[in-house]
Amino acid sequence: MAFPEDVLADEEEIVLHLRPHWKAAVAPVLILALTLTGLVLGWVKLPGTEAGRIGLLLVAAIMLYYAVRYGALPLLEWHATRYVLTTERILLQRGLLTRERRDLPLNRINDHALTQSLLDRLLGSGTLTVDSIGEQNVVLAGAPAAELVQSTLYELIELAPAGETEEEEQVG
Repeated sequence: MAFPEDVLADEEEIVLHLRPHWKAAVAPVLILALTLTGLVLGWVKLPGTEAGRIGLLLVAAIMLYYAVRYGALPLLEWHATRYVLTTERILLQRGLLTRERRDLPLNRINDHALTQSLLDRLLGSGTLTVDSIGEQNVVLAGAPAAELVQSTLYELIELAPAGETEEEEQVG
C-alpha cells in the first residue's frame, strides 16, 4: 500500500516512508500458528462421535476467536500503520476501517528523543518521541532503522528553517 501522493503539498517530497519494525508482527504470526496447531490437535485427538464433533466445534470457535483477536487484527494494524517523513512534516497514519492521520510540521518540533531496549538495539529499531510547540507529541513506536530516522529528522529540521527564511526574504 503506497502512501497517497494527494496528501502532500506542491513542493513537498517524501524522504522516508516506513511501517513499524517487523518484530511487531512476530507475536501475531506465532499466535496464528498456535491457534492453527490447536485446531489440528483438536481435530486429530477428539473422537469422531457426536460429542467429539461438538468438542471440535468448541475448540474451533475458541481458536478462531484467538486467531482473529490476537493474530489477524494486530497483524493488519501493523500492516496499515505508516510513518512518513517529508521535507515539511511528519505524518503518522494508522487504522483499518477508520483511518487516523496526524501531521506534525517540522518547524514546530522542538525536541526528539530515541528510546531503545537491548532487543531494539540488536534489531536496529526503537521508539522515537517527537515533541512540538503546543504540548503535542508524536510517538513512532517500533520505528525500523531508528537511528537513521532520528538523524534524518534532525537534518530535515535543520533544513526547514533555512528554506522558510529564504522564502520570507524573497517576499519581503
